[in-house]
Amino acid sequence: MIQPELASRIAAAVDQRFEEQIETTLRFSAIPSTRGAEAPAQDMMAGLLRARGYAVDDWTIKIEDISSLPDFGPIEHDFSRARTVVGTLRPDQETGRSLILQGHCDVVPTGPLDMWQTPPFAPTIKDGWIYGRGAGDMKSGTLAALYAVDALREAGLKLKGRIHFQSVIEEESTGAGALSTLQRGYRADCALLPEPTGQQLTDVCVGVIWFRLQVRGEPVHVSHATEGSNAIKAAYRLIKALEGLEADWNKRAEADPHFGAIQHPLNFNPGIIRGGDWASSVPAWCDVDCRIAILPGWDVDACRAEITACVAQAARADSFMANRPPEVVWSGYLSHGYVLKGADEPVGMLESIHTTLTDTPLARRPGTGLNDARFYSLYYGIPAFCYGPKAEKIHGFNERVNIQSIRDTTVAIACFVAEWCGFD
Repeated sequence: MIQPELASRIAAAVDQRFEEQIETTLRFSAIPSTRGAEAPAQDMMAGLLRARGYAVDDWTIKIEDISSLPDFGPIEHDFSRARTVVGTLRPDQETGRSLILQGHCDVVPTGPLDMWQTPPFAPTIKDGWIYGRGAGDMKSGTLAALYAVDALREAGLKLKGRIHFQSVIEEESTGAGALSTLQRGYRADCALLPEPTGQQLTDVCVGVIWFRLQVRGEPVHVSHATEGSNAIKAAYRLIKALEGLEADWNKRAEADPHFGAIQHPLNFNPGIIRGGDWASSVPAWCDVDCRIAILPGWDVDACRAEITACVAQAARADSFMANRPPEVVWSGYLSHGYVLKGADEPVGMLESIHTTLTDTPLARRPGTGLNDARFYSLYYGIPAFCYGPKAEKIHGFNERVNIQSIRDTTVAIACFVAEWCGFD
């Protein structure tokens, strides 16, 4: 249990540089680091780490190096400039436990700019919140972890354990960045990911599968529409069939010990649709990119087989698709869910710290979205969990993160790092 006097000392060190931390968060959030455009954000992170004396490893990810690793998902875009940045702090003598602090710098697209109250990449402070794409998910949390370690040094604490500070990409689509750190050989006794959990613990998470429906039709002039087959309309019929699979999976989830109390934890989403070539031609093609969640313990390949069977059954009942069946293409996440096990010590330590700092018990927040902790927990024997600031409307318009929660998260992470790694 952290001593109140030490916690106060660490908090004072956080507060001393908190104005700078928020300014850095605004600069980091202003970088439009969408998929494939993360390099400027990685440049900034590498610079921040070097300025603090971290030994920085900045490398280009090669698909062939990670494609055989567990839960690797297909990558379809130009990946030639994809990079991972890891900064390492080592004590002169490593006598304490090691820790990974990991954040992702990739952000999702903004959608129509005219539907934002403020420009998404011109982060704005209003009423105690920072507004901007990626400010909540998860650039503020990443920098909270960075400034947490700074605060320990400012407070005069010399850590006994090694720190790997990891800035990764592709968390929103495949997890390839986190996989690359593991392929590179980075390991630690624990991993903390400051995702926007609202200062709750996420140690249970669904898995996610991405796939594309490729539907083909028969083009004719729209004046003779009944003589053709509309691929867009056919795609909607497949979507309805997959909604039936979604309902069935959520029925099964009612008995799950972690997600049974959550209404509709497994969400199917047709997220992108493209199709047709001409408004007056019956469309000959339609592609729909989809996402669906699966429960921890469910096998990805078995779930893929259910998706394929659902689509095939719907096609067989369709007068046109029965003879020209659609294809299912796997297009991103192929990721299992996870339940953290055997981590009583680090979780108990975080619970104690959170309670000391807030006078409230640490609540648990089962993740109905995916995070990178799964790789460490499932496949590499590294207990990993998420704990970060309070954010709202992530992936939506007017994404925002609460500034007080950034400060409180920074203090909590700093206390955890001190207690976990040990210090002189």
